[in-house]
Amino acid sequence: MEEPATGLVLHSPEGVPYRFDPGALCLELLPTGGSARYPHYEVLREPANLAVWAARSRLRPSPSVEVTEAELAAARELRAALWRMAVDQAHGRVPREADVAVVNATAAGPPLSPRLLRAEGRRSGGGAGWSRDWGPAATGARLLSTVARDAVDLFGGPYAHRVRECAADGCHLVFVDTSRPGRRRWCSMERCGNRHKVRALRARREEQGERGSEGE
Repeated sequence: MEEPATGLVLHSPEGVPYRFDPGALCLELLPTGGSARYPHYEVLREPANLAVWAARSRLRPSPSVEVTEAELAAARELRAALWRMAVDQAHGRVPREADVAVVNATAAGPPLSPRLLRAEGRRSGGGAGWSRDWGPAATGARLLSTVARDAVDLFGGPYAHRVRECAADGCHLVFVDTSRPGRRRWCSMERCGNRHKVRALRARREEQGERGSEGE
């Protein structure tokens, strides 16, 4: 999987922003719209949208990608397969062969290629500095291969059993719990975790109120 990042900024139906870290590059693609269950959340409406997503993803450095209409269609197909695989994995079901085939076929293509570039200026020690960049052939197809390879690492790796769906009612965001305790339940403590705390507190107060009225 790719190196950790701070996650994505999503917006609730009420328009309130919150941060969501799905824990893996491949799972970052899912909130861009997902399956047919969420057509109103669609973000990838034109090729430029996929390029914007890539620049905002956990890929570092942020790639500048040229995307075609065909690559956009392939991104939607990969996203749909990843949605189903992630939900199946989260609920203990064997992923469907057709979805695995989409991921494997996409991963078989050449990925984004990193390279070293000599940075301007010098480091504090006096030596020439270097920076990282992506090769000039940063296409949508290479981006999707990179995403699919991340999925292979996730679903075929040691954290596969930690792929989970948010425990909040009505929230279907999927993440991989990479924390040491392995007890993450919510897509975001900022949103679903806090809502659960508020509801639990309200329920306790109501229960205490009922007990108090019974004792009168």
